[in-house]
Parts: sequence; C-alpha cells; structure tokens
Amino acid sequence: MKRRVVVTGVGLVTPLGTGVEKNWRRLLAGESGIGPITTFDTEKFATRIAGLVTDFEATDFIDAKELKKMDTFIHYAMAASDMAMEMSGLKITPELRPRVGVTVGAGLGGLPCLEHYHDVLREKGPRRVTPFFIPMMISNLAGGNIAIRHQAQGPNMSVVTACATGTHSIGEGMKIIQRGTCDAVIAGGTEAAVTPLGIAGFNAMKALSTRNDEPTRASRPFDRDRDGFVPAEGSGVMIIEELEFALQRGAPILAELVGYGSSCDAFHIASPAPDGVGAAASMQYALEDAGMAPEEVEYINAHGTSTFYNDLYETRAIKQVFGDHAYQLKVSSSKSMTGHMLGGTGAVEAIYTVLALKNGWLPPTINLDNPDPECDLDYIPNRAVEMSIKKAISNSFGFGGTNATLAFAAY
Repeated sequence: MKRRVVVTGVGLVTPLGTGVEKNWRRLLAGESGIGPITTFDTEKFATRIAGLVTDFEATDFIDAKELKKMDTFIHYAMAASDMAMEMSGLKITPELRPRVGVTVGAGLGGLPCLEHYHDVLREKGPRRVTPFFIPMMISNLAGGNIAIRHQAQGPNMSVVTACATGTHSIGEGMKIIQRGTCDAVIAGGTEAAVTPLGIAGFNAMKALSTRNDEPTRASRPFDRDRDGFVPAEGSGVMIIEELEFALQRGAPILAELVGYGSSCDAFHIASPAPDGVGAAASMQYALEDAGMAPEEVEYINAHGTSTFYNDLYETRAIKQVFGDHAYQLKVSSSKSMTGHMLGGTGAVEAIYTVLALKNGWLPPTINLDNPDPECDLDYIPNRAVEMSIKKAISNSFGFGGTNATLAFAAY
C-alpha cells in the first residue's frame, strides 16, 4: 500500500508579506504586492516594476555573522523553513535525523551576489572575492543551509526546473517519503532574482509586463489586456510527513498531498507547447497518481502567468483534461497579486492551495477586467469566494517545457 503523505506546516516569504497569516489575509482581500523596483536604478529598463519582499528582516531568522555566507534567496528559504517547522511542531532528534530529508530548490539561485562579485573581480581583482561567494550563489545551498539548521540528514536535493522548481521539489519530497526513505521532508522553493541582469534578460525575451505606470494592475492573468508576467521574489516551504508518523506525534494536519505529475513539452526552450499538451499530461499524471477522477477536483491554482500563450494554453489544457467539468471548476492565479516568483512560485502556490482546502476560501484572480474570450473558465475574478472544497490541484510550468502538478485533498 502506498504511504500516505500529509502537510503539517507551512512558511511564506512573498511580496504579500512575511508569514502565513499576513499572506492569507492580503491574498483573500485581493491586494497586490507589486510596486516600483527600488533596489536599483531602472531608468534604462523597459520593466521598472516587480513583486519585492518589503517587510523582511533577515536578522529575525539568521544570526548576523551567518548572513554574509548566504545570498538573499537562501535568507528567504531559511525563514520560510523556520516558520514551517514551528507550525508543524516537528523536533528532529538525533535518532530521527536520517529520516528527515530536504528538497528545496531555486530556479536562478544567487544572481545578486553573482552580479556583485563579478564587479568586484573586474574592479578590485580576484583576491577581493569573498571565500563565501560559491556557497552564497549555488542553488543547493538553500536546502543545504536548511539541513544544517535543523540537522536533517536524510536525502538533500535541489531541483532546478525554472518556474516549476517549487512544485517539483514538493513532489519529489513526497516520493522520497512514499519510497520509505524518510518519514518527513522539508520541501519548497525560493528565489531572489530581481536584479539588473535578471530584468534585462527577461526584457530581452519580451517576457515581462511593461505596465510601469500601474504596477498593482500589471499582472492580469487571463485578461485580454495582459502584456507579460511581473517578476517577483519569495519563498514557500512546507513540512510533509508520512501520515502515521504525523499522527503518532500529534502533528497538526493541514491537508493531504495525494498526487504528483510531471511532464515535458519537448517543444521549445521558452514557449509552451500548442494547446498545452504537456501541461495536460502533467495534470493527468497527478490525477492518476492520486487515484482521483477529474470530476472530483473543485479548484485549480493555475500557473496563470499573465503571458499570452501560457494563459491560453493552460486554459486549453484544463479543458482537455476535465472536459465539460472544466466549466464547473474554480480556477485562480495568485500571481495576479504576488507576481511570478520563478523558482519559489510553485511552492508558494501549493501552500495557498493547502490553505484554501483548510480554510474554505478560494483566492481571486485580480485585474481580470476584460476576460480574453478564449479564456472562458471561472477564474474567480477580483473577489475571493467562500467555498468548502475537498480536492484541488496546483500547476507550475517552466522554460524548457517542464511541467509539474500537485494534487491535494482535505484531511
């Protein structure tokens, strides 16, 4: 029999705030966390807006002398993991250490420190580059530092699948538990890549919104007037555990993680496959893994990037998988409020999906004022809906055609 996996703790650092309560309150209120970029001079950039984390104090979570060994994406992941561990009440005793794993990834990793120390190298020479540069930058040091902090000695891996990173990380953590290797996994994603090079690169691809004069209205998934995604930063981490292990220690159970699907478009380095065939496969695999009929799903937290092709093809993929039931589903994109947190976004949205199951409220898609005629599902426009649901899925799709879907059920 397949081992059952449950979610017992979550932690969030996003443009909507630091902490789960603040995130959930602002999400249901339909508030935007997007504003002008204030961390560098954007005068020459086509995009001058982003979802920045504005209320985060790293020293609330990390000793000041340790901060210099970590770039910002690690700070966010460390904080989110601390919150998730505290909520779960999980205490990693010496005998338990080999049975707790970490699967936390980042899409781009330490881009801020890479840019900074490249300047240092050119201007001051190689001897002025800090010995902490490599550990600050590489993606797996988010999970590595989390493992050191909490003494988790089970499998430790950093999934890097662009915008699907957080979702794949949670799914792979689930499989580690189901294989019997671990009883608990600290799983999630993180990113802090709103930098000159990051924005310049995405601008060169014509991927970003340039609605600079209306930052809170710039991310508008499924809207006819969408013009690209809004870059953002943040982290989401959840504690997932084998059910009996969680029950024996009296853990709070937020939801059950019942299915995981993954696929590849094998089509293009950046554009999704026409009609969302890869996205549809990912959703189908997650439902099969969960033993869940399409008609049982009530809510989808969509990838919903606010780009023309993603929103259109995701809509078509949902119709392909769910048939007539697609029109009965509630679907929303929380990126309308947070922006796109790249490697962190899938984990954050999975947590929002868990909170929807737990609390009986579905977050809205804000800025959906003029729906695209070809995007004709119920995207919960502009106002949250109070609705008790039992089963939901969360989608993430990334550059390179990588797709991931998680299926959750109320416990």
